[in-house]
Amino acid sequence: MRLTLFLPLALCALAQPPAPNEPNPDQFYKLGPDSMKQEGVPTGKLHGPYTLPSNAYPGTQHTYLVYTPAQYDAAKPANLMVFQDGHAFMNPEGDVRATNVIDNLIHRREIPVMIAVFINPGRTPEQPEPNSKEWGDRTTNRPQEYNALDDKYARVIVDELMPALTKEFSISKNPDDHGIGGASSGAIAAFTVAWQRPNHFRKVLSLIGSFTNIRGGHAYADIVAKSEKKPIRIFMQDGRNDNRGQRRNGEYDPTWDWFLQNVRLKDALTAKGYDLNYTFGIGRHSQKHGGSIFPDMMRWLWRDQPVSTDVNDKLERSFRN
Repeated sequence: MRLTLFLPLALCALAQPPAPNEPNPDQFYKLGPDSMKQEGVPTGKLHGPYTLPSNAYPGTQHTYLVYTPAQYDAAKPANLMVFQDGHAFMNPEGDVRATNVIDNLIHRREIPVMIAVFINPGRTPEQPEPNSKEWGDRTTNRPQEYNALDDKYARVIVDELMPALTKEFSISKNPDDHGIGGASSGAIAAFTVAWQRPNHFRKVLSLIGSFTNIRGGHAYADIVAKSEKKPIRIFMQDGRNDNRGQRRNGEYDPTWDWFLQNVRLKDALTAKGYDLNYTFGIGRHSQKHGGSIFPDMMRWLWRDQPVSTDVNDKLERSFRN
């Protein structure tokens, strides 16, 4: 299995270098034990990489890998979590290390048994696979796919990816058992999929979401305010030192202010009564803060798994192996 292009070991491309003589606020965010491999915790299996031709974006294809935890049983349909910019979320030396987190939390019954899918932005066959130095904004279809508010990327996930997954893996058909997440433009893409297709995805994880005017994403706060409430659960994270709307000519443009637009969307979701959690730290446009709290974000998103309170239920108090 060839993974060299898909598992880069360099630092996250989103990280912003500190300004001269200024402390880097991201230095305070560190990965905890839930993000590391732990002795005695069974490790899952990576399948792929697979290539998915796209009808929504003719001429392009998506590369994805599938992670099945050790507890996966084809006779028992599993929950599902889909990560955009898959190379970054599954990078074993990166800021999130999602497979470690999934292994640890499933083992301790803190999240349900789930399959994780790591999908990269679409590209033409001659374009390079995104990696930690170039996430694809200059080399792939990422800017259009992830940032536009139309339904094309939702078609990729629901109409193209899901049928391919269900042919090979046993996945629950309940939309409450389906989550989707991402960072930066991958976060707004995840939100758009759930917004467009809430009958398929109802849990959203957003790190430093680009709800800004790259392709009109700053409109989401107003769209949410004017729309009927949808059955979506969202956990949002952003930092006060995220990109703050300073344009190349030096002028401030609020539609390009990442932190402002995250707060506006949070306010709109709150006013509508959405099942929402959020945290705003001091960080910049990187995965440092989001990666450090990723285990807690997953616990919160998946907190409604069945729980037994039977004092004689020894299985409930045992590890999943």
